[in-house]
Amino acid sequence: MKAIVVHGPKDLRIEERPIEAPGPGEVRLRLAAGGICGSDLHYYNHGGFGAVRLREPMILGHEVSAYVEALGAGVDGLKPGQLVAVSPSRPCRSCLYCQEGLHNQCLNMRFYGSAMPFPHVQGAFREVLVADAVQCVPADGLTAGEAAMAEPLAVTLHATRRAGEILGKRVLVTGCGPIGLLSIIAARRAGAAEIVATDLSDFTLSLARKAGADRTINMRSEPDALSPYTAHKGSFDILYECSGAAPALVAGIAALRPRAVIIQLGLGGDMNLPMMAITAKELDLRGSFRFHEEFATGVVLMQKGLIDVKPLITHTLPLSDAEAAFELATDRSQAMKTQIAFS
Repeated sequence: MKAIVVHGPKDLRIEERPIEAPGPGEVRLRLAAGGICGSDLHYYNHGGFGAVRLREPMILGHEVSAYVEALGAGVDGLKPGQLVAVSPSRPCRSCLYCQEGLHNQCLNMRFYGSAMPFPHVQGAFREVLVADAVQCVPADGLTAGEAAMAEPLAVTLHATRRAGEILGKRVLVTGCGPIGLLSIIAARRAGAAEIVATDLSDFTLSLARKAGADRTINMRSEPDALSPYTAHKGSFDILYECSGAAPALVAGIAALRPRAVIIQLGLGGDMNLPMMAITAKELDLRGSFRFHEEFATGVVLMQKGLIDVKPLITHTLPLSDAEAAFELATDRSQAMKTQIAFS
């Protein structure tokens, strides 16, 4: 089978890898679609992000859907030919944090396409994938592209849970890539009264408006547009920080009202924080990392038509054009979510 393997910055190769047989409790899958994530782009463009660096060739990818090909012993609830959304999260279920129900903080996590541990955890961008049956969520009624969006949607659903009550709140979203747009959608579904979104690209902001933002601001052309929101100690109750950029976080903090909640989703490396403002306003700074049970919830929300991710999928390219797909996904002036069609 063919797999998409990154060897270093701008060194992406399609390589042959052996096909595995499913063991007890496992499923062999024929990949359908795979979305290129921001972390995939960091590996492709820079060889990693922050302190996380590639130290060996690694199969990329963790946003995937697939068709069931074969079932291992003891597997039920799935059938050959069925479309499934595949969760990339594989916690050990036995460590301290798994026992506490914090599966996303697992000490022995095997998350597809991650260079955090060494040896690296190989990813899911391969024509045939053997996965645990518990990773596979039936996606009947969805397209392969929609099912592959379950992973980034789960990230924002987890962040929305971390934010607490949103009904009637004013929300600011900084950074309008796929996670930012899905945060807008999730916050609106949770009952946000007003959503303002900021970015540096008119293209992404146009999609933010379609996703449900009440107002969008291009901070490149309107660097002072958030200033009115800073009056009387601030306006917003919740900040989804999705850019990972310090200037976006600093500007967002200035526009938050006292005792507001900051949800940090963007991973751009360590940054300097305005601790005096955080302290004086009594702000809650909350990290949000991956997800667990929210994955299946996201699939159900899409199946019920309560969340529509289709407008975010702007491009789909074949496996043979994988490198072109990665270059396109890097271009935020024309691409939001670029997916690779495996079958």
